[in-house]
Amino acid sequence: MRKRSGYAWTISNLPQNFLKQMKFKQTRYLFLTSLLSGVILNFGCQNTLFQPSNTASPAMRDVPSVRLNYKYEADVPAPSVGDNKAASEERNPTIQSDFDENRPLELLDRTLLSPDKKTIVTVYHRISDMPAEYRLDMYSPEGKLQKKLTPDTMAVHFPETIVWSPDSSSLAFVAMIRAAQTDSAAEASETPLTPDNTETATNSNSNIADENTNSEPTSAATSAAATPAAATGVLTFRTEQIYICKSDGSGLKPVTENEGLIYFYYAWSPDSSMLAALATTAREWKYSEMTANIKSEMMTPLGRLRIVEKNGRERRLDDNLTAVHPVWSPDSAKVAVAFETQLRIYDANGTNPTQAAIPLRNQLLISSQSYDREQQRQAQAANTDANTIAATTPDQPLSTLPDEKLLVSYNPIIELAWTADDLIYLKTAYVKRPINDPVGVMSFARWHRLALLPQAAASPK
Repeated sequence: MRKRSGYAWTISNLPQNFLKQMKFKQTRYLFLTSLLSGVILNFGCQNTLFQPSNTASPAMRDVPSVRLNYKYEADVPAPSVGDNKAASEERNPTIQSDFDENRPLELLDRTLLSPDKKTIVTVYHRISDMPAEYRLDMYSPEGKLQKKLTPDTMAVHFPETIVWSPDSSSLAFVAMIRAAQTDSAAEASETPLTPDNTETATNSNSNIADENTNSEPTSAATSAAATPAAATGVLTFRTEQIYICKSDGSGLKPVTENEGLIYFYYAWSPDSSMLAALATTAREWKYSEMTANIKSEMMTPLGRLRIVEKNGRERRLDDNLTAVHPVWSPDSAKVAVAFETQLRIYDANGTNPTQAAIPLRNQLLISSQSYDREQQRQAQAANTDANTIAATTPDQPLSTLPDEKLLVSYNPIIELAWTADDLIYLKTAYVKRPINDPVGVMSFARWHRLALLPQAAASPK
């Protein structure tokens, strides 16, 4: 009975234990099968457990300047930059005819067509005006005068820098108080002209102009009466400041108000929201003029880079002086400028803007050595006298940093072009501008290129 009983107990309990074991094995099998299927599915979608799903590189505008890497390429073809500036500055024949027929005491210097081709700015001067002082008016494309832009107390300087914003909404130019007003209104006070006394000076200057010019013909006076007059009460200064106005000539105002600074170059950001400008002090300007006169050369102004917004907010980016004109990245996120053989890139906005300096002296030295040797080989192949080049390019291995005094093609950066968000071109050349030769001399002009790359993110520890 005990055996039978024990046997009966074993038989009766065996199926229950067996079922428990089978249920456990079946559950584990189903779990492993599901896990394996999920892994296979993820591999099929190219999204493994060990690789994040989003591996795209960040946009260049989101990469701070200090986090940029670069690749240098020497002696590349010149960048192809679409520039319609020459076409937009062709003197409008209809407007020229208007000046010839109705404005005989005023001489047209140039016209600037807006990018949307809806407005033309005329740059002109009166016969009685001082040299290098200009005035601005707004014309329609059909050659009809729409608005007198600048008041009589204001003199526009550096007419070659007058520029429309890319979206045609604003015009930027540099101006200061007219020289004829300096002896009267400007010297009467140690502060800039206020809107009240500016308006008074405007009226008095108009009377003086009428007396000196014996008044204009009746046809011109009638035309002027039907044309909106220039704004009055516009603040003017004793040094060149940046002014902007709307496309219809309204809203004329200074966006810089730094008496004593001279703003001589500026460029709109591609999104038309702000300007990158170069400015120097009046004392530094005079020193540069004196130095150039001693060398019998034309003066090349040097300035400090800054960003100027439409609302007048200004941020100086660097304390060093440069003659190289700044350039914007196509996405308006950064500004670049050069100092001799160094390129610097600055963030244009953000709460914590950064900057990066890219020293290129060594790369330029090595590439210049290769360039000089290639020129020597070409000269020898053409059976020409290459003694001069051979003397300046001793046979040294390229691994040795050459002496810059022995390289004829080693020169500073004189021009920049930012053609793509990740591509900057820089031009090196020897430039000399004799005082009697406005064109000047340029030799050994070479273009180089920097391909920008975001730095790899630090791996987690």
